[in-house]
Amino acid sequence: MTQSSGSIDTTIRIADIPDLEVDPVTVDIIENALRNARHEMDAVLFRSAMSPVIREQHDEFPMITDPRGRMVVGQFGAYINEMMEEWDRGIYPGDVILTSDPYKCSASVSHTNDWLVLVPIFFEDEIVGWASQFGHQMDAGGRLPGSLPTGAKTIFEEGIIIPPLKIVERGEVCEDVLRLILNNVRLPEMNRADLFAIIAGCRAGERAVMGLCERFGRDVYLATLQALLDRTYAAMKVLIQMVIPEEPQTFEDWIDDDGLGNGPYRMRLTIWREGDEAWFDWSGTDPQAIGPVNFYLSEGMFKMFIGVYLIMVADPQILFNDGFYPLLHVVMPEGSLLAPRHPAALGCRTHALTRLFDVLGGALCKQAPELNTAAGYGTSPYMLYSGWGEDGEFFYAMEILYGGIPGRPIGDGMDGHSWWPLFENIPTEYLEAYYPLRVDGYTTVTDSGGAGMHRGGNGVEKRYMFLEPGQISIHDDRWLTRPWGVLGGEPGQRSTKLLRRADGTEQVLPAKCDEVEVEPGDILIYRTAGGGGWKDRLERDPEAVVFDVAAGLVSREKARSAYGVVLTADGKVSAAETETERASQRETRGEFSAFDFGPTMEEVLERCEAETGLPAPKRAKPIRWSPLEDGDVALARVRASLIP
Repeated sequence: MTQSSGSIDTTIRIADIPDLEVDPVTVDIIENALRNARHEMDAVLFRSAMSPVIREQHDEFPMITDPRGRMVVGQFGAYINEMMEEWDRGIYPGDVILTSDPYKCSASVSHTNDWLVLVPIFFEDEIVGWASQFGHQMDAGGRLPGSLPTGAKTIFEEGIIIPPLKIVERGEVCEDVLRLILNNVRLPEMNRADLFAIIAGCRAGERAVMGLCERFGRDVYLATLQALLDRTYAAMKVLIQMVIPEEPQTFEDWIDDDGLGNGPYRMRLTIWREGDEAWFDWSGTDPQAIGPVNFYLSEGMFKMFIGVYLIMVADPQILFNDGFYPLLHVVMPEGSLLAPRHPAALGCRTHALTRLFDVLGGALCKQAPELNTAAGYGTSPYMLYSGWGEDGEFFYAMEILYGGIPGRPIGDGMDGHSWWPLFENIPTEYLEAYYPLRVDGYTTVTDSGGAGMHRGGNGVEKRYMFLEPGQISIHDDRWLTRPWGVLGGEPGQRSTKLLRRADGTEQVLPAKCDEVEVEPGDILIYRTAGGGGWKDRLERDPEAVVFDVAAGLVSREKARSAYGVVLTADGKVSAAETETERASQRETRGEFSAFDFGPTMEEVLERCEAETGLPAPKRAKPIRWSPLEDGDVALARVRASLIP
């Protein structure tokens, strides 16, 4: 392809994929070398980054692609073709491209805190692939520390918006560009360190690919990439036949509010299969929100999420790559919560991002209920704390918390775990050493997981005591709706936030709020939601209930009321009483439904303030710039794009 850079035209040669058969041993060697390279990218970043969000929590995502931009190994799916769609400045060995603008890269990243780096990999003057990685910057400028204001109405309030540009050209850092970017953030030293750590991670991937080309030859390497993509394509064909029904199935769930008192917001998905190919139609999803809970979801990203879900539920040994993309088709009405129009705010998009997996699981559950999970805690809870210490230095702490993973076919949901499996928590010692706060407790919330044959995981309670005056912000969801259970499993408990002042007074805080003033001695009690239970709660092994009670995960009261298990004074199962109790509960309960959401939405809204201490959200009119594209029009547009 021909590209221009200023007045200089240059032809960039993209290597062709050769039609070559590679022996299985070589395929395995290259596959494992790429897996290792992808983890080396992580290791380089973790050892070099300054911010705890990347260094400790691992909020970053690497990938290595083939010359066409198709991910071969990684975490977050291909986005390079969309990102480079309007690129016209030439690409050379040693270049590094940076962006943080979701609207300029077709949602390659979904909010301005994610700084995405892209490195072309040249071998013998041809591009043989790309190394890419993005990580969450703790601050990207904007109205509030952390760049995640819950009251934002446009993306312009959410920090510096970096269009795709070169931060390194032919190996030389573009210092003026870098100075401009860092002049607009609150923690420039940390941002600089994290940026170059991400670049170093990409360079590690680049070196690994060049080494494989030198060892096996370019043609063998590229043919192996195609073989790996083809293998995943074939495996996904089988999964689609097994899991996706031909008869359309529809499921919906809700985001509780948008941070501005509006909500709840419907997410509605219909799935079906035509031959070997699957369709995913988001028609019926609400128009984009006024507040920042919109999730600008690219088609490629959603296909990646589908693949993650199907592969991890059905067969985690399948190599996750982009080979299956041609089998999936996505209908995303423009102007909706998942395809918002510029300049919609995006900073709190993780609520929709994680709820997406619940909706996807619910739709799949109708075809293969035994293979699918209940709903998880359904968000990515944030706690932000900032201010100026006695020494006059600015401090800013940010932590992502976790919640209850849903009950699953293979066992109980995990307690207090991340919905994204490679995330980790920030050690308490780190938080207390670097920030003016003390963690007074970090436990699971007893009884918060939904009862089931496989119990939903419990949410977490974290108690932060603040040691300096400052402000806190909270990002969470599932305070209004409950994580639903399936096949006789019960919903998990909702999240709550309580600020206990040093003078003994208490204040219930919304799940999304900013600029809450705190003083030394104030304690924030942050409780996240539990996961839903899987399958009939009265079929749970009584000895598993005994263990849960002994471990403090389930109370004696819930052991009886939810599981029908009666315990003796010394904590053992009373077999006769348990049998009688379970028989009585089965008769009283009768037949259970496939899904248990708890109270209806009408009941939830009516009882909201009495149960949560917070006013119920209200439905808002769509904002003026977001007329919603009709679902049939969107479907016709997608079908037309498939015509050869």
